[in-house]
Amino acid sequence: MDMGERKGTNGLLAAKKKGTIMSDEFIREIRINPIVPAESVLVSTERSKRPRSKEEPAPRDSRRHVESCPFCRGNEALTPPEILRVPVAGEWQVRMVRNLYPVLGDDHSDSALFFGVQRAIDGYGRHEVIIDHADHGMVLHHMAEEHLAVLLGVYRDRMRALFDKDARLRFILVFKNFGPAAGASIPHTHSQLIAMPVVPRNIQDEVDNSRAYFQKTGKCIFCSLIDEALTLEATVYDRTSGKLRRRIDVGQYIVERSDHFIAIKPFASRFEWEIHILPLRHSHDFLDVSQEELADFARVLRRSMARLDAVVGDVQYNYFLHSAPRHAGPEVPASYHWHLEICPRTSIPNGFEIGSGLFVNTISPEDAARRLREVII
Repeated sequence: MDMGERKGTNGLLAAKKKGTIMSDEFIREIRINPIVPAESVLVSTERSKRPRSKEEPAPRDSRRHVESCPFCRGNEALTPPEILRVPVAGEWQVRMVRNLYPVLGDDHSDSALFFGVQRAIDGYGRHEVIIDHADHGMVLHHMAEEHLAVLLGVYRDRMRALFDKDARLRFILVFKNFGPAAGASIPHTHSQLIAMPVVPRNIQDEVDNSRAYFQKTGKCIFCSLIDEALTLEATVYDRTSGKLRRRIDVGQYIVERSDHFIAIKPFASRFEWEIHILPLRHSHDFLDVSQEELADFARVLRRSMARLDAVVGDVQYNYFLHSAPRHAGPEVPASYHWHLEICPRTSIPNGFEIGSGLFVNTISPEDAARRLREVII
């Protein structure tokens, strides 16, 4: 069944002529991230014409087993000690081990060090690797949805176990690197989990700005964005002439929608093919996701990745799971909304981006969302 025909979509996911910004209409504007206003994106579609360096598609190794790969089934002795496996008995489908080269470890005490105005704490935490699938060359959009639901459940259950075990941990990041440009050092499909005693700046910015929006409006800003994506249309006129300047059908940013989740192309997309997946039900903590929701999340994730593969090809990417930190304050359950950010790596950052911190996007998010949405899966 085509996505636009699914129950509850009301045709919102079909490409619309009205309000859609066509690909031959150039845009040059600075877009402000509504979640983190200090983070801006320069959308400049005319720059897509210039010569530039692009990340090559990730080399696709379709072999099911590689004798020298430490993550392949049968090579368990090549990895650090096993933390868990699913299923417990028989051939494993998902396996978790300690990272051989951890950025943080629980062999430190997390004591503070002061010298002058400088301050440091020991690199205390956990760094673990989740082997997503036993098949060496498996890619995410080819995984069965049932398998993906198991993998997402491993994320949830391990995060809960670590938080329950150690009160010093404040934030856990689950992420996936696919392809050398995304930081993957081993081609076998895997993701990682890092638990830390501090809250990273980008997460704290999300929490703080979400709280500020809630204090001002009484609403979750993520929920407001979802509501806009499902309902609003905006028309902008020139103040002097009164002529139509721009019509934005906010619904055009929807890439996927299911009973419990929505995949949206951000209006201020940092990366050309960036997609965010959010639960339709307000929830600040990924640990609260139910088994039914995990199955639905797996479906939306797989379909979103299949759309990316159909449009972009063997794309290199990162994804990041953002859930509320521990001890973040009493308003966080109402103001924050957990989500998954998928960030394909299709271009190499230039000096302006690195020096200014301003992302440059040469494909309009409207056009990218349309092309992703039109894929028949």
